[in-house]
Amino acid sequence: MLLFRALALLFAAGIFVCVAAYFITGNRRYLGWAGLLFKLALAAGLLIFAVLILERAVVAL
Repeated sequence: MLLFRALALLFAAGIFVCVAAYFITGNRRYLGWAGLLFKLALAAGLLIFAVLILERAVVAL
């Protein structure tokens, strides 16, 4: 679980850095990177929750 928290913090830091870089430079490419990181973070979160739900379902059987 510690690994997943670290991964979430890395995603959040990456998104923050990309948005900050956009505000500093005005280059929209950084917003694209931030959007991509956000989508990847959502996908990783959904995958983690799916594994947790599957684990509960297997234990309940």
